[in-house]
Amino acid sequence: MYTEVEVDKGLSQLHRITIRPEQCGGRPCIRGLRVRVKDILELLAAGASHDEILAEYPYLEAEDITAALEFAAKQSDHPVLRVA
Repeated sequence: MYTEVEVDKGLSQLHRITIRPEQCGGRPCIRGLRVRVKDILELLAAGASHDEILAEYPYLEAEDITAALEFAAKQSDHPVLRVA
């Protein structure tokens, strides 16, 4: 059993992100593969280009990188509550 991240209508690529409790400790992965969203983000943060990532992981697609970035953006978007 696995869950897919909720997907907004339109150009969203979040349907590519899967979370399976028995895979990678339940961390978000790309299309059920054992490539975590975190792995993609760390490669990008280290300066790897999309082409370099796709060459290193030939089973990934360009949309998978977009999905990882979109997932990270959604995770960082949360309300800030202020106490008066």
